[in-house]
This record gives sequence, structure tokens and C-alpha cells, in this order.
Amino acid sequence: MNLHQFRFVQEAVRRNLNLTEAAKALHTSQPGVSKAIIELEDELGIEIFARHGKRIKRVTEPGQQVLKSIDIILREVNNLKRIGEQYSAQDSGTLSIATTHTQARYVLPGPVAALRQAYPKVGISLHQGSPDQVAKMLMEEVAEIGMATESLVNYPELVTLPCYEWQHVLVLPFDHPLLERERITLDDLAQVPLVTYHPSFTGRTRIDQAFALRHLQPNIVLEAIDSDVIKTYVKLGMGVGIVAEMAMQGENQTPDLVARPAAQLFGHNLARVAFKRGTYLRHFVLRFAELLSDRLSRDLILRAMSGTPDDYEL
Repeated sequence: MNLHQFRFVQEAVRRNLNLTEAAKALHTSQPGVSKAIIELEDELGIEIFARHGKRIKRVTEPGQQVLKSIDIILREVNNLKRIGEQYSAQDSGTLSIATTHTQARYVLPGPVAALRQAYPKVGISLHQGSPDQVAKMLMEEVAEIGMATESLVNYPELVTLPCYEWQHVLVLPFDHPLLERERITLDDLAQVPLVTYHPSFTGRTRIDQAFALRHLQPNIVLEAIDSDVIKTYVKLGMGVGIVAEMAMQGENQTPDLVARPAAQLFGHNLARVAFKRGTYLRHFVLRFAELLSDRLSRDLILRAMSGTPDDYEL
């Protein structure tokens, strides 16, 4: 048996048992993948996959156990590579970060710049996606560190740590009638068109839950993943915006728009950092995590990565 066979099996599962897609991802041929998997099954004396004719239909029960071992083996192979890179390359290499648009646009620029100053030989590879895509990129080791508000705690394969709290803000034109009210309520918002995030992004879950608890149906006329896009449509008069507070702070404030805090309506959100459980973290990965929040430290992260499944709360 060899690492190529292990990678073929792992990729076949990742590609929903489609060997053609697995072969494309690994830059090889479909017959070669199929042959290597069969040879591994013959050597182990079991069927990893159940087949109907030549087509793979599902992973067998012994195949599930084989997959767990393969995941561990390939994870440790990658850990060996990282250890070698760290001690041979003298803190050079690439830091791969998976995150959402909001974090990439409003939170990460400062820490990324600070890391580059501390480790000038380290390049940054930034992968943006939905929170679920962030989790997938971590599990598939496309990225070493991930950051998002939604979803990360739902994956037992990941170690997640609280990073910082934030709230939503209401974004309105200066002449909007709701600004005449001393206190804007959910009932008020239910009466006007709203512009906010796509359901899987940037704390949208809390917004939906708040309206549902009051048995109110919000009139969301536009959804987006980009705070700047939301603000653009608010300026055009399409409705009241609901965005992350970072999008209206400091240099990100937008002329002609007013921000009103909305924690009393939607509560506070918790952004988290995440790592794949069991992976070896290079020095500059740990340092970058420390730059993200003063609540994170190298010792805390290493304790969490050592096998304790419980999250560390703020």
C-alpha cells in the first residue's frame, strides 16, 4: 500500500464517489484511480466501496474504518511537511487563510499587515467563501486557519476558539423617517423594506431568529454577502440596511448614511477562529491568531489543539 492509494480513496469520497472528478482533482486518469483503489482493497482483503457493476455506490462498513485511518495518516504526512518547512525554511512559506468576505474586508487587513511586518518571508493566500465553505477548506487542508461567525462550531473535526464579539447596526439615509424615533423596534423594521446579508453569512441567523421570536415577517428585498453592496443599495433608497458594525466604523463610514446600534434587537455575535483538529501549527500561524484578538494566545491555542474538544468561552 502507498500514499497515492490513500489519496485516491480520500479524494473519491470527497468527490461524492465520482472517480472521474477525483482523477481530475488529482491530475491523473480515472482508470488509474480505479486500479489503485482495487489494488488497495485486494491488499487489505476487504471492499472499501460497494459497487454496482463498475460504478461505486457507497462506502462499506469496513471502508468507513479504513477512511478514518487514511485521514489520520494523510494528516500526519502533512504535519511532517509543515514541521520540515518550519525548521528548514526559517519562518518562510505561505499562510493560507479561509474566511468570509466581511472578515477579509474589515477585520483581517491590520493583522495581515502586522504579520507581514513580523515575517517578511511569509506570503498570504486568502480564500473567501461562506462559513460552511470555510469549514470545508480547513478540513481539506486548503487553509490552515479559518475565521467566520456562522457554522464553524458545527464541525467536530475543527477546534474553534472565540475571537471577538460584534453587533449589527441599522444603516439608514439621513432623511429616513425612522431616524425621528428615539428607539427603533423590530415592529418598526417589519414595516419597511430591508437590505441585509444572505442567510448563511455574517450573523444573519440572529436577525431571522429575532423576527421569528416576535412572530414578525421581515420584508427583505435584497440579500448580499458584501456589506459595501448592501450600503450601496441603501443609498439608492431600496430600504433599511442591516450590516456588521465593522462596515460602518472608522474609515469604513459611508457619507450620506447613518448607523444605529442594533444589539438590543439582534443580540451580539461571536466571530471564531478555527483549525483542523490534530494539525501541526507553524510559528507564524500561531502568531497570526494572536494578532486577531488579545483573547487568543499561543498557549491557549495549543491547549485546545491537544485534544480537548470543549470550546474556550470569552
